[in-house]
Amino acid sequence: MRKLLFFILACSAFGFFSCSKEKKPDDAAARAAKEYYDSLFAKNYAYFVRGMYLPDTIPDGYREQLEANASMFVGRMAGEHRGVSRVRILRFANDTVVSPDKRSHVRVSDVFLVLSLGDSLNEEVVVPMIFHQGRWLMR
Repeated sequence: MRKLLFFILACSAFGFFSCSKEKKPDDAAARAAKEYYDSLFAKNYAYFVRGMYLPDTIPDGYREQLEANASMFVGRMAGEHRGVSRVRILRFANDTVVSPDKRSHVRVSDVFLVLSLGDSLNEEVVVPMIFHQGRWLMR
């Protein structure tokens, strides 16, 4: 009887400790997307544009146009919905795209964010992300 009790306790302890090391999903892309959108609604348009997957050097005029577009979007959201009060992560789906010759791969993610609008509506947006040169950028 003692051996049986010891065996049951050992099995339950083994089961408990083997389940405690669950693999956690990589949510870095989701956190980066939320950070970019938080900065957008905090009117930090330059940071939002720097979070876009663009060539390393773009003309200053184009960068200014992107920042102006971001500003107009925030202004429109403020006019139509009394702004965005909160951005939260709903879910994300990470993937790795392998080239046809199998020599390179690219990490991508689709991040689903919920924008809580000032007029008590919620809007879900999908932010495609790509991992480029050590950081997650919006595609």
